[in-house]
Amino acid sequence: MAAEELFVTASAVSHRIKSLEDYLGCKLFERNKRTVELTPTGEKYLISIRQALNEIEVASQSITANPKADILTLSSPPNFLIRWLMPRLHRFQQLYPDVELQITSTTELLDLTKSNIDMAIVFGHGDWHDIDVVFLKKVFLVPVCAPSLLSAEHPLRGPQDLRNYSLIHVSKRLYEWPEWLQLSGIDYSGFRRGMQLSSSQLATVAAREGLGVALAESTLSAREIANGVLVKPFDTLLDTGRAYYLVHQKNHLMSYGMRVFKEWLMNEMLTGSS
Repeated sequence: MAAEELFVTASAVSHRIKSLEDYLGCKLFERNKRTVELTPTGEKYLISIRQALNEIEVASQSITANPKADILTLSSPPNFLIRWLMPRLHRFQQLYPDVELQITSTTELLDLTKSNIDMAIVFGHGDWHDIDVVFLKKVFLVPVCAPSLLSAEHPLRGPQDLRNYSLIHVSKRLYEWPEWLQLSGIDYSGFRRGMQLSSSQLATVAAREGLGVALAESTLSAREIANGVLVKPFDTLLDTGRAYYLVHQKNHLMSYGMRVFKEWLMNEMLTGSS
């Protein structure tokens, strides 16, 4: 049966099994006159490699079903992925149904030479010299909160009114609120202790739940502000000095999927459509 599925002779299958057993240094099959059964070692080995075999089968079926399909592996910061990229990906899928996206989420800049990632969206200063870097958009921060805070007991009429509410901080960037307040002419001393969260995404969710006021990236929050889930009590923008970039290996031949995704992403950034 195995010989028929592989389109080879039974003796060829037997020879390959013998080669594998010699390579591993253990017996995988018990051969009887009419049957071949797995040894206990063979059963353990099959359990260990079954997932890999399944992935090979799925990948092979995908290619044979559509030989012109292209696969793009992409990495993105979670906040950017969830709040900006995912709500727009249906447009990319409509334009390029022949490109399969495989997306992972991380805040780290991966070593593209040692990973299977084709391209990555990263947040930073753009000062990476060993990869190709494409500028996407500068990052500005703006105060956001739940709509209910605008009509609360202490309405937010001016930046000084923030003293009545918890300021929600990203724990690794505690300097952002003092910088925004200084930009607005307000002394940071005397403010409430506030709240610290580990990511921008969590800080924005906390603001949406009415737990205080957060500084959110204006680009990523535009959709929630337009839908009325979040409001901007003040329009003052804090320039972070950083931006989003699209990066890939230097001097690396770009595939069809990489080229069309890059063009589509840059166009989405320019048009600002939601």
